Amino acid sequence: MGRARTLSTILGADGVLNVADIGTGTKDATTFLRGDNSFAVVAVTPTAVSDQGNASTGYFDLPSGTTAQRPGSPAAGMIRHNSSNGFIEYYDTNASQWISFGGVAATGGTTQNYAGFRSHTFTTSGTLAIISGGTIEYAIVAGGGAGGNWHAGGGGAGGMITGSMSLLAGSYSIVVGGGGAGGSSSPGNNGSNTTAFGLTAIGGGRGGDYNASGPQSGGSGAGGSGTDFGGFNNPASGTPGQGNAGGLGISGHYGGGGGGKGAAGNPAGNGAAGGGGIGGTTNIRTGSTEYYSGGGGGGVWNNANLGPGGQGGGGNGSYNGNSNPPTPGAANSGGGGGGAGSQGNVTSYAAQTTGGSGIVIIRYAA
Repeated sequence: MGRARTLSTILGADGVLNVADIGTGTKDATTFLRGDNSFAVVAVTPTAVSDQGNASTGYFDLPSGTTAQRPGSPAAGMIRHNSSNGFIEYYDTNASQWISFGGVAATGGTTQNYAGFRSHTFTTSGTLAIISGGTIEYAIVAGGGAGGNWHAGGGGAGGMITGSMSLLAGSYSIVVGGGGAGGSSSPGNNGSNTTAFGLTAIGGGRGGDYNASGPQSGGSGAGGSGTDFGGFNNPASGTPGQGNAGGLGISGHYGGGGGGKGAAGNPAGNGAAGGGGIGGTTNIRTGSTEYYSGGGGGGVWNNANLGPGGQGGGGNGSYNGNSNPPTPGAANSGGGGGGAGSQGNVTSYAAQTTGGSGIVIIRYAA
């Protein structure tokens, strides 16, 4: 058993403290005296501090930075404070994204990150998987109605619903409605409904035409036809909160414009067909304002004053259709199809008067 060290043995016979007697090893600003009386570098490693109790009542300081300053090659288990949105976040390798504590995380559709938000866009039907629940914003757009096929009214835009809601973790079915198919010798069709999160946007109404086929109601109503038959000049109504009515057609071959989310279709008049109603706006897909659900323009016979489509994907009407055919509603806009101008070669109008398909967009803070 070793002899216990005393002050006299440390000081030595001359009574002077000899540093060499205190411990062994290199003594400098980077070393510490250990319990075995040796000097050594003590490295603070993650292993050394892991699984240790902490009785501090102060704080643990996480690394903090903006969304743009996230690690370029993130790995499972990384955690940080996001100064852009104020959330503490961790990286989830299964979802391949950063997930915020108290924030939303999801997969599905086409994603885009911008200005502290992430959006998911569905141009076809699919599933939104919510990994971490919370509040989302949404825009739900139905398919637009077909334009009429002869001296016709423009198709009504698909209904558009916007708002916000809280979603729990789970899977949510998204059904994107198609545009109403155009007609040839028979009237076209209404657009199909779009459904998501228990909400239904109503498909747009198909345009009236000269063959005594009246315009149809829908998310937005279609424009009245330019028929000489009584009663079919009147426009159709829209669904409150989703769209507007179409415009009045005039006997003498001037079709009214289809209704849009933002305004009713324009009536025919002054030797011109009616233009489609303007669509509604949202900025949740990219952060910039975008228009959806514009009404289709009305058609007119043998006159260049066709009805223009409403901003938001509405198709233009036509005049003397063979030389200037109508245009369909834009894909994934919910726009109504343009009304045809004359009866010549109406078989070709089926594709050209078809309404635009719908779309579903969500976004949340990310």
